[in-house]
Amino acid sequence: MRKIATEEAFMIPEVATAIRELARRGGSNLDLKLLTTVYDAPAVVASREPSQAPPPVSNRDASARLLLPKLLDLDAGRLADMDAHGVTMHLLSLGLPGVQMFEADQAKALARLANDRLAEAIRRHPKRFAGLACFAPQNPSEAAKEMERSIRTLELNGFLVNSHTGNGYLDQERFWPILEAAEALGAPLYIHPRAPSDGMAAPFQDYRLEGAIWGYGIEAGTHALRLMLSGVLDRFPRLKIILGHMGEALPFWLWRLDFMAAPGARAGRGNQLKPSEYLQRNFAITTSGVEDPLALRFCIDKLGIDSLMWAIDYPFQPTAPAVSFIDSAPLSDQEREKVAYGNAERIFHITG
Repeated sequence: MRKIATEEAFMIPEVATAIRELARRGGSNLDLKLLTTVYDAPAVVASREPSQAPPPVSNRDASARLLLPKLLDLDAGRLADMDAHGVTMHLLSLGLPGVQMFEADQAKALARLANDRLAEAIRRHPKRFAGLACFAPQNPSEAAKEMERSIRTLELNGFLVNSHTGNGYLDQERFWPILEAAEALGAPLYIHPRAPSDGMAAPFQDYRLEGAIWGYGIEAGTHALRLMLSGVLDRFPRLKIILGHMGEALPFWLWRLDFMAAPGARAGRGNQLKPSEYLQRNFAITTSGVEDPLALRFCIDKLGIDSLMWAIDYPFQPTAPAVSFIDSAPLSDQEREKVAYGNAERIFHITG
């Protein structure tokens, strides 16, 4: 059975070096905890031939020695991991935080470079990789131009944004050119989590709550709800948005969300539909990092089988358990095929 993993991170040396420099400057942003761990290593080689192995990395934190080389590897090492576990394809996206913490001009240049490198990797391995473009939301009009180039020229399969940028969310009108471009191009927009923005950060400062254990899901789910309750999805009704991690817990809250957000029930909300209706119309979700068959079955029953896609979250999650999960989950053959690859092919326009 084909297996298309739909939330698989990569990195290029230039962005890794820029993130390392950002991390070394320090600050209060909660993302810096993870970024320091992964990227605060000796200088990352700024350019190399695609056939060369990633540069050797040493770091005071053992996890960085494991993660950074895997992120940088778009050839032999990654393909070997995929082959060892029967993974057909990685849908690649630039790792968190993408280019969203840089100044606008630097972010624009690095996004363009990362998308070019991604397209090159796909050309080298067209049966094994597809890709989601990054962009620099710091300048939404320029972001829209890069989005169009990424689809029409580079032939990538959609976009990924690491949630908030400069503590701003996509429902805010200044970001609407990004939503307009994604809808017009017919390309899905994956909203990937990052640590909570400054305004909601205080309770997440301790116990590493800011990361994947809790803060990421709370932050990305909040972003999605802002899009629903603002009414912006009524302005862009054909926009397709992807959420990872089994929908960032939103499917499990739907009854209460619908009850509390019924159109017209509360002042200050612009939604015309219920959250469940937006979730079914505008969203699809992936299983990244949630290998729970009961959660999978609930989401299928709640959202419909056509809204679920399998993912690993490589290299932040191991491949073997994710493969075992999709192979053994109590699904019909038709359901398993849709989750493992069929829905991804349709939603992300993946051929071959």
